[in-house]
Amino acid sequence: MIVIENCAVATVDGGGAEHASGHLVVEGERIVAVGAGPAPGDLPGVWEARRIDAGGCLATPGLINCHHHLYQWITRGLAQQGTLFEWLTELYPIWAGLDTELEAAAATASLATLLTSGCSTAFDHHYLFPPAATAGDLLGAEIEAAAALGIRFHPSRGSMDLGKSRGGLPPDEVVEDVDTAMAATEDAIDRWHDPSPGSMLRIVVAPCSPFTVSGELMAESAALARARGVRLHTHLAETLDEERFCRERFNCTPAEYLDGLGWLGDDVWLAHCVHLEPAAIRRLGETGTAVAHCPSSNGRLGSGIAPVTDLIAAGVPVGLGVDGAASNEAGQLGPEMRQALLVARLRGGPAALTARQALALGTIGGARCLGREDELGSLEPGKLADVALWRLDGVGHADIADPVAALVLGPPASVELLLVNGRVVVEDGELRTGSEEEIARNARAASRRLLDLAEEHR
Repeated sequence: MIVIENCAVATVDGGGAEHASGHLVVEGERIVAVGAGPAPGDLPGVWEARRIDAGGCLATPGLINCHHHLYQWITRGLAQQGTLFEWLTELYPIWAGLDTELEAAAATASLATLLTSGCSTAFDHHYLFPPAATAGDLLGAEIEAAAALGIRFHPSRGSMDLGKSRGGLPPDEVVEDVDTAMAATEDAIDRWHDPSPGSMLRIVVAPCSPFTVSGELMAESAALARARGVRLHTHLAETLDEERFCRERFNCTPAEYLDGLGWLGDDVWLAHCVHLEPAAIRRLGETGTAVAHCPSSNGRLGSGIAPVTDLIAAGVPVGLGVDGAASNEAGQLGPEMRQALLVARLRGGPAALTARQALALGTIGGARCLGREDELGSLEPGKLADVALWRLDGVGHADIADPVAALVLGPPASVELLLVNGRVVVEDGELRTGSEEEIARNARAASRRLLDLAEEHR
């Protein structure tokens, strides 16, 4: 049992309960008590528990990352002035050299960075699979990395089949045929998906995007996901280039295209959704389709500002995503709350999004995207013990009277403690489930090797 006391608490529950000085009690993998003041003395085992005096800290739910591409960690800093399509065109040939060793190094560095930024659950949209004979088991490599670090993980077996020769964007050497992609996706569900309560590993079906995936593969992916009871994800409406592609190829907008394929529903969440017409926003709300907002990546690539305030007003569940580390080199989820607030206000004015709404995007909003709001995303008795404790008494935060505003608007806060499933994975700002020095060394070596391979194949 772990007892955390003497800290501010933002539960992010349905009533928005907060405590200026409160407690949190964790037993095993579950939260058993949350409230004001010290922990109740009559809880069984409370006096034998590990007790943490968390003065100067704020407790929140662990953050939930709804969109990422872990493998991109080892290609950061490239195509710095490119649009999305220009950036992809430069990087696809480099990514074609991925193998399991490179994937493991990239995924470990990405996930370690997420953990140390307060993220307890991560989704990874892995859609690029060079031939298995050379690449090996890329999905297995990142699943192994996540298990070793102790993060709750929702990886996807994504896919691309629309290569350049068929009018798509990616080169043919990084796409698959429909049968290969579908067989591998079903195999991933069979091997790894754990639907049980408290699961640490769930598989998602996630074809890449309208400009990299055929309508046939999109439709078959949706049918498989629904037959197997797993969630469904893709990129949508990220750029004006994508808008033009869909209008020229399908004579409709990206959202209309996806709707026509039967994709929209409460088992689906979509990444980006920057360029949506009012009718599309209403349609997402009507169908319960969720959105992963990636403000830093959208800014880095100059894609635009997603209409988050309008989406929320329409009843669309919205969470936060880091996106691939090659389009958001920071790779941290905590700062995305601040970015989400700032870009919402740039679009809609100073009242467009509050600090508490930004925190909700990073917590309960993400849980809704992943279909786990009954287990994750708020601090409530019975929910899983994914808890972030943020230190806010240093010079950067100490004079910000409101702790939630300090977390969201202030400088990136140090993670004093991160629990995932009741297990300590970060403490005193340091990763406890791996060597950060070794992880960095392996990532540097992997990046050099991948770039050298790409140079050899030019």
